[in-house]
Amino acid sequence: MHSDDVDYESPLPPYRQIADVIIGEIERGELSPNRPIPSEATMIQRWGGARTARRAVRYLRDHGYVYTIPQRGTYVADCSEADED
Repeated sequence: MHSDDVDYESPLPPYRQIADVIIGEIERGELSPNRPIPSEATMIQRWGGARTARRAVRYLRDHGYVYTIPQRGTYVADCSEADED
């Protein structure tokens, strides 16, 4: 199984698996601070399920990995700014 695949038989819910893929991309520097994460349409194409994609983004936002600007998109949070406070 490719690391981007969602394992629907896993005890970890699909939205968490997607969030974990994006967290990995952030931690590896593939997604940079203050740059957009993949759009919902891209997530749906990559993994399927609009509701699952929205739940993944909500999880990332709730855990401080991303922030959303209405009508603009969702961006990688700059964790270095939080470290300076």
